[in-house]
Amino acid sequence: MVRSCRSCDNCGKNLENYCPNMFLTYGSTYYDGTNTYGGYSDIMVVDEHFDIHILQKMALDATAPLLCAGITVYSPLRYYGLDKPGLHVGVVGLGGLGHLAVKFAKALGTKVTVISTSANKKDEAVKRLGANFFLVSRDLEQM
Repeated sequence: MVRSCRSCDNCGKNLENYCPNMFLTYGSTYYDGTNTYGGYSDIMVVDEHFDIHILQKMALDATAPLLCAGITVYSPLRYYGLDKPGLHVGVVGLGGLGHLAVKFAKALGTKVTVISTSANKKDEAVKRLGANFFLVSRDLEQM
């Protein structure tokens, strides 16, 4: 998003992504008729509320996924109060979103159980990403 109205009920609840008047990074039109082109842009004007400073020492190819997939999993963890040590979070699927969900949940201090259809992902989930538990959803005894 590049801006929202900042005055509707959704904006007042920090739910700007539901603002009926939001401007998206791609496919929206500014008040002056200029279109937004997202990643195809050379420059973009954005409301400071939606601006994120990325340190120069951070590699953009490693940082960029946090701005889309990362916020997709981080936001509900925070919104639903699943960001406190001692809680237990279940992550269904260990694809791109699942990887980030495990990393965020662990960094927030929660216990994490990964639920996957593939037993082949257990080492990835537990040894590499630090999940506490791993369940294979096709195994009725585990479920």
